[in-house]
Amino acid sequence: MACPFEMSVAKPRALITGLKGFTGHYLARELTLAGYQVYGTVQGEQALDEGVYSLDLNDRLGVKALVDEVRPDVVAHLAAISFVAHGDAEAIYRVNVLGTRNLLESLDTLKHRPRAVLLASSANIYGNTNTEVISEAEPALPANDYGVSKLAMEHMARLWMDKLPIVITRPFNYTGVGQPENFLLAKIVRHFQQHSAHIELGNLDVARDFSDVRTVAKAYARLLQLSPAGHTFNICSGKAYTLREIITMVENLAGYQINVRVNPAFVRANEVYKLMGDAGKLLQFIGELPEIPLIDTLAWMLASDDSRGNV
Repeated sequence: MACPFEMSVAKPRALITGLKGFTGHYLARELTLAGYQVYGTVQGEQALDEGVYSLDLNDRLGVKALVDEVRPDVVAHLAAISFVAHGDAEAIYRVNVLGTRNLLESLDTLKHRPRAVLLASSANIYGNTNTEVISEAEPALPANDYGVSKLAMEHMARLWMDKLPIVITRPFNYTGVGQPENFLLAKIVRHFQQHSAHIELGNLDVARDFSDVRTVAKAYARLLQLSPAGHTFNICSGKAYTLREIITMVENLAGYQINVRVNPAFVRANEVYKLMGDAGKLLQFIGELPEIPLIDTLAWMLASDDSRGNV
C-alpha cells in the first residue's frame, strides 16, 4: 500500500478562453503560480501546446466537447472581439454574445460544476456619462457596437446566474508588453521604439483610465479564488489620462518629442470622451492590489523586446 505522502494530489484545473491573447498570457502565469493546471482555447492555430485547444466559440458542439474533456474547476472567459473599432458588427455580436452563451450552456451540463466562472465584459458599456468617477451602479449607455455586445452578454449571462457561480468584470483600459498595436498605447510606444518622427492619432483629448495588465491578471486570479458569485466589478485604477498627457510621458521616457498629426479618419463617431472607474467594490472584496503607476507601465513597454514581460 502506497504511503499517503507519496500519493500525488491532482492540481485544480483552470480553463482560459483566449489563452494566447494579451490578457490570457498574464492570467495563465498567475494561475500557474497559484497551483492550477491551466488549459486554454485559441482560434485558428495549427501547432498547439499541450492543454491548448483550437476552438471556435460559435461551434456549439465543439465547445461542449472541450468542456466535457477539461472539466474545469474555474473558468476565465476572455475570448472576444475586443477592438472597439472592429468593422464587422455581425462578428462582434456573434462572438461576444452567442459564443459566451455556448460556453455557459456547456458548463451547465457538467456533473463536476466549476466553482467560479469569470466573464470579462467591458467598461465600454457605460458609454458617455457625466459622472466623474464611474461605479458599477452607473446606468449602462453604450455608444458603440462593442459596448452594446458586452452589455447584451451580461444580460444573457443572468439566465445562468442561478445555475453557475458567475462573476462579471468590467475592465477599463489597460496595457502592457505584448498588447497588439491596434490599441492606442501599444501603438504610441511602438512609434517611440522605432524612433519615428511623427505619429497619426485621433482625438487627443479623450481621457482613459489605464491599468497595467499584470494588475488586471492578479485581480482576475483573486476573483477566481474567492468566487463572489452574482457580483459585477469594475477593474480600473481610478485615474484618467488624456492622450496628450500620455504622449508627454513617453516623450520624457524616450528623450525626444514626436510630431503628432490628428487624422480625421481616426476620430470615431460616438466617441466616449472620458472613462474613469471606481474600484472601491473590487478592493473591498479582494483586498489591495499592487499599484503600478502608468509611467512605470510605459517604461516597461518602452524597454521591452515584446517578449511578454521577460525583459
